[in-house]
Amino acid sequence: MVDETQAKIVGKDLSISTKQSIEIANFIRGKNIEKAKNELKKVIEKKLAIPFKRYNRDMGHKKGNIAAGRYPKNAAKEFLNLLNGLEANAQNKGLSTNLIIKTIIPNKASRPWHYGRRRRIKMKRTHIEIIAEEIKKETKK
Repeated sequence: MVDETQAKIVGKDLSISTKQSIEIANFIRGKNIEKAKNELKKVIEKKLAIPFKRYNRDMGHKKGNIAAGRYPKNAAKEFLNLLNGLEANAQNKGLSTNLIIKTIIPNKASRPWHYGRRRRIKMKRTHIEIIAEEIKKETKK
């Protein structure tokens, strides 16, 4: 359940890879929304690689302090759209812009068949649920 200090968005049947979604989710979980959006923009521009820690078989290393990594452009665009919607939901709810991504859950969705000559091959589909929580700044006495 989402309380007064949280905002939520759900993306259903997004046509992106579930494995790439899991890696992106692990990358941006626990970060500020603004920082996550800036990093996803860098991924789309191929300036910053997403570290692939789980699904990284036969994958080359990238620049920076990571081992295996990639630039999942389409998945990053979908995550960026979801984060923009999440920010709008938070503003509509009356929350400040100081939000941290508390929960982000990518799940497999139904995989329908391709049509025509592409038969016997299934499409990639993913559900993504993101919950952000407002951070309260503590004042020292």
